[in-house]
Amino acid sequence: MLDKGCEKIVESPEAMVALGETVGRSLQSGDFLALRGGLGAGKTHFTKGVVAGLGCKEMVTSPTFTLAHEYMGGRLSVFHFDFYRMETEDELLRIGWDEYLDENGIVVVEWANKFPDFIPHHAIWLEFEVKGEIRVVRFK
Repeated sequence: MLDKGCEKIVESPEAMVALGETVGRSLQSGDFLALRGGLGAGKTHFTKGVVAGLGCKEMVTSPTFTLAHEYMGGRLSVFHFDFYRMETEDELLRIGWDEYLDENGIVVVEWANKFPDFIPHHAIWLEFEVKGEIRVVRFK
């Protein structure tokens, strides 16, 4: 599912959640998902699925204003970030970024391309593209 170069066509928000669930079921502790794509491209719906695929029943919302959400109810914890409103690397460091990278669990970052130097080399990059009514997700 996470093969580099893989491309998935997604036709609805529900299908985006389902794709995330499939990915979530295959994740292991320490995996890092770096998501990039415009507003409304499906990044948060995908993350909802990842969290559900890990067995967590918590409601997933975008951390655009809070910057980070933690979901602890599944087989692995998920640390969900949104860099959209962050302007500087210092802001990222002040939220405890380094400590999150040392946690056992999964890290998911929306707008990861804003601070690429802070994304681990082992990250799985996913690109979300809007094409009319459908979404395209590319695993990089």
